[in-house]
Amino acid sequence: MIHWIQTTLFETSAIQAVIVICLICALGLSLGKWRICGVSLGVTYVFFVGILAGALGLKLDAQMLGYAESFGLILFVYILGLQVGPGFMSTFKRGGTELNLLGLGVIVIGTLMALVTVWAGWLPLPDMMGVLCGATTNTPALGAAQQTFKQMGDAGAGATAALGTAVTYPLGMVGVILALIIMRGWLIKREKPGKTDSADEQAFIASFQVCNPAVFHQPLSSIVQLSGGLKFVVSRLWRDGKVILPTSDTVIEQNDRILVITTKKDVPQITVFFGRRDETDWNRKNIDWNALDSKLISQRILITRAEINGKHLGSLQLRARYGVNVSRVQRSGIQLVATPDLILRMGDRLTVIGEAESIKHVADELGNAVKHLDEPNMVTIFIGIVLGLLLGCVPVDLGLSTPVRLGLAGGPIIMGILIGAYGPRLHMVAYTTTSANLMLRSLGLSMYLACLGLDAGTNFLATVMQPSAWGWIGFGLLFTMLPVIVMSIVAVKFLNQRFATTAGMLCGAMANPIALDYVNSTTTDGKASVAYATVYPLSMFLRVIIAQIIVLCAAG
Repeated sequence: MIHWIQTTLFETSAIQAVIVICLICALGLSLGKWRICGVSLGVTYVFFVGILAGALGLKLDAQMLGYAESFGLILFVYILGLQVGPGFMSTFKRGGTELNLLGLGVIVIGTLMALVTVWAGWLPLPDMMGVLCGATTNTPALGAAQQTFKQMGDAGAGATAALGTAVTYPLGMVGVILALIIMRGWLIKREKPGKTDSADEQAFIASFQVCNPAVFHQPLSSIVQLSGGLKFVVSRLWRDGKVILPTSDTVIEQNDRILVITTKKDVPQITVFFGRRDETDWNRKNIDWNALDSKLISQRILITRAEINGKHLGSLQLRARYGVNVSRVQRSGIQLVATPDLILRMGDRLTVIGEAESIKHVADELGNAVKHLDEPNMVTIFIGIVLGLLLGCVPVDLGLSTPVRLGLAGGPIIMGILIGAYGPRLHMVAYTTTSANLMLRSLGLSMYLACLGLDAGTNFLATVMQPSAWGWIGFGLLFTMLPVIVMSIVAVKFLNQRFATTAGMLCGAMANPIALDYVNSTTTDGKASVAYATVYPLSMFLRVIIAQIIVLCAAG
């Protein structure tokens, strides 16, 4: 019995690798439930358990270890991109340029600090590259630096850089969290309603009294054209004590009262356009919409038919065919205004207003079968991963001796974002339930951290005991925390960014999914994940480029 256990657990084989990785993930995730002073490092414990197992001499088949580490990273970043893709492009248009400039500031500060340590003679170049890659938790940059060292004929420098990364990587993950904990209270007190709030595209409901002579006796279709591009939907109309379901041909008269779905930022302009807004709060959660009229009902209908995925709402002609109004669309917890040009996706929930029989026909057309969404579309996931890996392998010639590639992390996350954002236009079903998305991300991240810890733990204890390692640790903490602290102040105090958005941006700029997991556990609106994905691709690409440029320029 003992011999069988020893053979299974300690002799290198594919079975042994799977068992060990699963045990490390299970133990690390169990420890992640512990909280110290209200703070948990969560899945980070998997990495620490992996380091401990590696330090104790546990060996795994090198090919299995490399495969599991790579596949875990690929799965995590691709599913993350798929999740945030629908909101990524619109966010980039509204505030992504500013967020990427802030992320660039994080990169520039950390890179300049690292270069100063070399120019001042405090650290040799290989040591600095390892410390910088570990402090920014960026293993693709380490791989780029190692490859460049090897091409320059100095393979030993690459090994030194790997040790520097192993020593500083845990502190790099924890350092961002510590910096955010230190700054959180101060920054939240200085938050102001800023650009992120004013650009919010969530649906807002308000009612108006028609008092503007310019819209009297005009059909709704003409009023929409006169509005100058304002985004709104008129879902109900009250006239002479009766409720009317308006259509594009409905003529608006003086003193009509209308219920409008729009965005909060457009309410002042719409108020001027129609005349006067009343004080009724239509955004509270306990409104019984079906009590407003005995003939009309309001119902949420779930899109579960693949044929609807990728179509424009206006192309369905639901109002003309069934006499119903679609007032808003719920997607990933966000309420969107149901404009005709809105592209529908699997999993969208449409709020439909009309007579019961008409709504039944609409539900039949859209699907409204929850069980269909419980079956994940694995074809899109696997095809997306293949395309992401191909994208990551594309060489980009920047005039250096070695072409630059996005790698295993950059390619899949960009492809995930693209499929999540534009897949429905190609009728690719990119929808996954929240629980399925979370499970796949957790599985990938846990595998990656377990393997990374095992790999780094082999020489970890011996390296930490060296006097030079303490210098690596000190510089690593500076490279991690100082850029985060400086740019968090710039973002919140001077650019009026919210803390959740700022924290997500900082996690993306530092390529730190562990810190993102911490931020998501302390916020509820999902803005941190969108900000993370907004800056991550560019930040990852720049760090890989910078790592190669530093080595090539120093060697030249």
